[in-house]
Amino acid sequence: MKLILRYLKPFIIALTISLIFLFIQVASDLGLPRLMSEMVDTGIQSRGIESGAPAMIRTDGFELLKTFLSEQELATFANGYILVAAGTSEADYARYPATEKQDVFKLVDKRFKAVDEAYARAVYALVLYMQELHGSSFVPFAIDQEGITNMSLEQLYAMSPQFTENKASGEFDDLISAAAMDETLAGKQMSILFTRLFYSELGVDLNQLQRNYMLGMGLKMLAVALLGGLAAIIVGWYASKIGTSVALRIRRDLFEKVTRFSSVEYDQFSTASLITRTTNDVQQIQQLILMGLRLILLAPIMGIGGIIFAIRSSVSLSWIIAVAVISIVGIILVLFSLSLPRFKKLQVLIDKLNLISRESLSGMLVIRAFGNENYEEARFEQANDTLRVTNRFVQRTMAFLFPAMTLVLNLVTLLIIWVGAGAIESSELQIGNMLAFMQYAMQIIMSFLLMSMMFMMVPRALASAERIREVLDTELSIRDPEHTKLFAAKEGVTIEFKSVSFQYRNAEEPVLEDISFTAKPCQTTAFIGTTGSGKSTLVNLVPRFYDVTAGQITINGIDIREQSQEELHANIGYVPQKGFLFSGDIGSNVRYGMESASETQVEEALEVAQATGFVKRMEEGIMSPISQGGANVSGGQRQRLAIARALIKKASIYIFDDSFSALDLKTDAALRKGLGSYTRNAVVLVVAQRVSTIKNADQIIVLDKGRIVGIGTHHELLKNCLNYRNIAESQLSKEELA
Repeated sequence: MKLILRYLKPFIIALTISLIFLFIQVASDLGLPRLMSEMVDTGIQSRGIESGAPAMIRTDGFELLKTFLSEQELATFANGYILVAAGTSEADYARYPATEKQDVFKLVDKRFKAVDEAYARAVYALVLYMQELHGSSFVPFAIDQEGITNMSLEQLYAMSPQFTENKASGEFDDLISAAAMDETLAGKQMSILFTRLFYSELGVDLNQLQRNYMLGMGLKMLAVALLGGLAAIIVGWYASKIGTSVALRIRRDLFEKVTRFSSVEYDQFSTASLITRTTNDVQQIQQLILMGLRLILLAPIMGIGGIIFAIRSSVSLSWIIAVAVISIVGIILVLFSLSLPRFKKLQVLIDKLNLISRESLSGMLVIRAFGNENYEEARFEQANDTLRVTNRFVQRTMAFLFPAMTLVLNLVTLLIIWVGAGAIESSELQIGNMLAFMQYAMQIIMSFLLMSMMFMMVPRALASAERIREVLDTELSIRDPEHTKLFAAKEGVTIEFKSVSFQYRNAEEPVLEDISFTAKPCQTTAFIGTTGSGKSTLVNLVPRFYDVTAGQITINGIDIREQSQEELHANIGYVPQKGFLFSGDIGSNVRYGMESASETQVEEALEVAQATGFVKRMEEGIMSPISQGGANVSGGQRQRLAIARALIKKASIYIFDDSFSALDLKTDAALRKGLGSYTRNAVVLVVAQRVSTIKNADQIIVLDKGRIVGIGTHHELLKNCLNYRNIAESQLSKEELA
């Protein structure tokens, strides 16, 4: 996790912006159910009446309601209205036509909640009294297809003096107390009906009032939806930008780190594993960041917000959310306890499959030559089947999650409707609140579904991050010193091995032991010995592919460990055992040794390497294409092009690590002859298996089991070194030995 946070640090501003818009998206998503609830409750049920207390009310209606309020509530109600004379500008007779000829009371502040509550209790007390007089079927007004009539209000106004007397006698005290203690929505619903009736007698177009409210609320919902959509697009854009940028930086750092690996580190990580870490593992982190900003962070915010808003919509139904959350968490825990261990194995299995695939493809000719196709197919099939079984188990287990969540969602919806219907019937809940609660419940469940996806992605991404961290945090075994020393290479260099020993990591015994010799400029130093005697290991110590375990290697008296690797490599022309070519053309491969080389220099290097003949036979000459690894040329041609690439550097040191093995004797002889004049001032180190290749070397070093058993010229070694003589006699005739 520290690795991911480290790479996210440069994008802190972008992350902050995306989080801001993420909260906007969540606020929009959570606000829509609330707006829908208001549209249903106010726009449809209350027909556009937003608050119980009317904005305008006739003086008769005002006096009527005052008789059904306690002294405290009467003061609150009276202070909430002011008297407006008929025909004045404050009367607003454009909206309330009857106010042109009638005095009215105007609500001072529509947000005055205490006035609204007092009004609702007065109306409810009035209805309770009329029900006592006329039975429970009493309705204070008549409703027909034309709208609301105000005939009933006129009857109530006529009874107003009687109501005043009843209040004075204390007859309404119990009714007022009962109305104040009622906690159902009946009082609020009845107050809305009376408000419509009061508006109707003032000439208000109630249908237009409802249409205006519905249109305004619809536009508000559209604006919130568009804002949420825009925020989601911005969050997605930033998530994509951050995710791809982080992946780019990780891949770049991985590649840069791997290019600085020595052979020790390459021995630690397999090629297949490094490829998987650079591709698949980085992709897992990119996917985590991409989905994390868009969904994983959204899920908990949406879930917590949904729970809060659901409780606000209906406290009585909140226990349903608790049941749903407990059920979902239980399902998630069971599923992930089964699948999480398998998630951690997937990357290792992918590594193994890549390794087997790479080995099979690289060694295809060997496999066919030995007829082991069936064995390799079985080996691949076993790795592939193990990955398939593990992946299938994980996918099948997680596939159960979505239908389980859907089942919980449907059961919760049914439970909300069942319990909510009873609450609506008893006037404890409004329809809009129940619908909003259903929406919030759906959002909560979907949030947990998204969080379950997080549990699928995070473990795998963290495992990938750990694998990447292993590469990035690997300590390089070969480093440049803080203060490097330079050696003068203009007049030639001298390489000296001083009691050098080397042992591979985890090896039981050293490969080289007590190696001491000097390689001078203008001389060729050759190495020969049986297979496994340490010849290639020895020459690989010069460019510091490995560092010596003991002893010292110096160039012009300066330890190579005190020199810059860049400076050291700039003075070495190296040809490995297996000549590797890069995709491109012949010219680009030769210029790999020196990018600024002219065409004349390229042709000169090709001529010395004995490659001019086959290059000219190609249709495009030095522009002829070379496939990856040089697969479209023969082994001998590949070796000669690799030699030309090293020669073009005009280096002070040339290392040929068994680079002539694929050449025929004629080409070998011509190449050695050309090298003699081309490398006249350089130190030449040659590893060879054929005595004919090195018999003319100025110094031949014979190795056996990592030790030097002979040093000298060809003729000296024939006399003094039994190992060399045995090798020579096995390869040369008696005439050639002479």
